[in-house]
Amino acid sequence: MNNIIVLPLIIPIFTAIILVFLRNQVVLQRIISLLTMIAVSIISFLLLELVQREGILKIDFSGWEVPYGILFVADSFSSLMVLTASVVSTLCILYAFSTIGKEYEEMFFYPFVLLLIGGVNGSFLTGDIFNLFVCFEVMLMASYVLVALGGKRVQLRESLKYVLINVVASWFFLVALAFLYGTVKTLNMAHIAERITEVGQDPMITTVAFVFLIVFSLKAGLLLFFWLPGSYVAPPTAVQALFAALLTKVGIYALIRTFTLMFPHKPEITHTVIGILAALTIIAGCMGAISSRNVLTISAYNIIISVGFVLIGLAVGTETAISGSVLYLVHDIVAKALLFLLVGMMVFLTGEKLIDHMSGLIRNYPLFGWIYFICMLALMGVPPLSGFVGKVLIGQGAIEAESYFLLFIGFASSIAVMYSLLKIFLASFFGETIITIEDKKPIPFVSMTSFILLTMCVIGIGIFAEYLLVYVEDAAETLMNPSIYIDAILNEN
Repeated sequence: MNNIIVLPLIIPIFTAIILVFLRNQVVLQRIISLLTMIAVSIISFLLLELVQREGILKIDFSGWEVPYGILFVADSFSSLMVLTASVVSTLCILYAFSTIGKEYEEMFFYPFVLLLIGGVNGSFLTGDIFNLFVCFEVMLMASYVLVALGGKRVQLRESLKYVLINVVASWFFLVALAFLYGTVKTLNMAHIAERITEVGQDPMITTVAFVFLIVFSLKAGLLLFFWLPGSYVAPPTAVQALFAALLTKVGIYALIRTFTLMFPHKPEITHTVIGILAALTIIAGCMGAISSRNVLTISAYNIIISVGFVLIGLAVGTETAISGSVLYLVHDIVAKALLFLLVGMMVFLTGEKLIDHMSGLIRNYPLFGWIYFICMLALMGVPPLSGFVGKVLIGQGAIEAESYFLLFIGFASSIAVMYSLLKIFLASFFGETIITIEDKKPIPFVSMTSFILLTMCVIGIGIFAEYLLVYVEDAAETLMNPSIYIDAILNEN
């Protein structure tokens, strides 16, 4: 039964290979891609339930005993991430059917999307730090292509920046791996954690931890986010939503996993630095979101704000705060995908990106307008929507740890989020409409279906948070007690 762990990784990658040979069969590509992601979503849900019943699961590909084989591990945290990523990816693919265009679809759009999802799911499920690097590269190679797909000048410019930054990050990743292996003589994350616990986190290990912090900060957009706004607004809307929902979240996941499992022993150093970086990230993101008039850029800076906010929970380091970070991460994957799909549709309907050139959308598209309003409230953390409980738990954890500065910065960011998103809502949806009856474009049915389903997820996560907290608290307990993870991997039953 443990074979189910690798299915969210293997199925998208193998399907992507098949779709390469169906380049001109656009309709068939759509059907196969959608059915694949529905299957992966169902499997991910079954995996989460199985982990909840039986505890942490593992599978070793090589047949060698841990820690020498190629290991994949599923706990509540990784399973939650895989499930959320798979569901959101399914709805982004559904949205792409009516918006991406046949030209993009015949340029291997669906194979690269599935390859991206395979890399993301592999990053969540791997139990080996080197395989994390491999999955990162699979994900990033797919994202390189998706950023540049279409060959527009702005895409090529931003893809060059994106590639260069990530090549540098990957080089630092390899350097950190080399030093880590030279010190502890293993690459299995549970085994690394055990050995560091035995010998103590000396200055060399702490230095390696900071190199990993730089690497994952570049991936997550933690302060080192200068590449993000341009790269995330250049590709088509469906790709923007996938990037917003998944790419930074993989970096955040890696930070939380490594600094709770492998490097938890010097929190007064490592976690303090993470807290400072999180605060600076929030401040910079707020400044960008408030000052911009471009709907896509505002949305991109809201990604940066949420990165800082999630990592406040890691910096605080209490179980309550970690629970809040995990739950808020689930919320943010869903809500950011919805936000980018909505603003992308706004650009499509109006042909404009500046809020000064948009107005009156709610008169022609009332349901669309109120869906945006719900998304805005969720991102602000208004109850009973998805962002509320996560924010409360992070705030509660900050109070428990007496981290009042981080508490203030985190919750002050809600005002900036409210201002920036409300600015879009009031300027773009109200006032005199700029779209005549003759120029009015219909919102495609599949796009509206994606909006409605994601909105239902946003509402459902908030209303049914009590049920979701069972999985979240289990994830937080594993993260706060590394011995649970280590024993599950290294000790044979």
